[in-house]
Amino acid sequence: MMKKAVIVFSGGIDSVCAVSYLKSKYDLYGITFSYGQKGNMEISAAKSFAKKLGLKQHKIIDIGFMKDLYGDSNVLTSAKRKIPTEFEYSIVVPIRNAVFLSIASAWAFTLNASLVVYGAHTGDQHYPDCRPIFAKKLESAFNQGEIDGINLKLRKNIEIWSPYREGLSKKDLLKKGIKSLGDSIFKTWSCYSNKKYHCGICESCNNRKIAFEKAGIKDKTKYLK
Repeated sequence: MMKKAVIVFSGGIDSVCAVSYLKSKYDLYGITFSYGQKGNMEISAAKSFAKKLGLKQHKIIDIGFMKDLYGDSNVLTSAKRKIPTEFEYSIVVPIRNAVFLSIASAWAFTLNASLVVYGAHTGDQHYPDCRPIFAKKLESAFNQGEIDGINLKLRKNIEIWSPYREGLSKKDLLKKGIKSLGDSIFKTWSCYSNKKYHCGICESCNNRKIAFEKAGIKDKTKYLK
C-alpha cells in the first residue's frame, strides 16, 4: 500500500509540479484554501488539476474570515493596496503557510499520512514561512502536539516537505511538471490579480515568466501584458 501525503494545493505551478514530483511514491490528498485572496482564479485551476493529477481527495476549505483578520496588512488580501511588479514585503501574508500547514497537518494526522507538502522552492527565499528552517520547526511542534498518539501508534509522525527542503527551484519543478502534464501546465494559475487571464506584470507573473525562460520552455500562458 502506498504511503499517504497531504498537499497544500493552490493550482499554481509550484504545488501542481510538486504533485507530479511525488505522485509515483504517494497517494496524494489535496487541500486548497480560499482565504480572501484577490487571485481566486487559482481555486478553479486547483479543481481542474486535482482531477487531472488523480488526487485521492481534494478539499476546498473556506477560511475567508482571514481576509478580515489580515485587513490591509498585505497586498494579496487588501482591496486598497496595489500589487507590486517586484518583491516587496507587502506581498508577505503573515504566517500564511503556518495557517495552511496547521489545517493540512490536522487532516494528515487523521488520515494517517506521513507527509505534509507545500510548494515552497529555493526562489522563495524572501518569504520567511517558505524557508526550510521554518518547516522543520513547525514539523517538530506538530509532532510534539500529537506525541502521545504517535507513541500509542494511533498516529504517524509527520514530515513537512517542500521542494525548498530538497534544494529544488521553480525551474526544476517546471521541468518535472512539463514531462507529466505537457501543455496543460500553462493552465496553472500564478497571477495575484483577479482577472480572466494572467496580468503579466505582477511579481508572481514575472517570476512565472522567468522560470519558463530558465527552464528553456516556451511560455504559452495567456498574459494581458
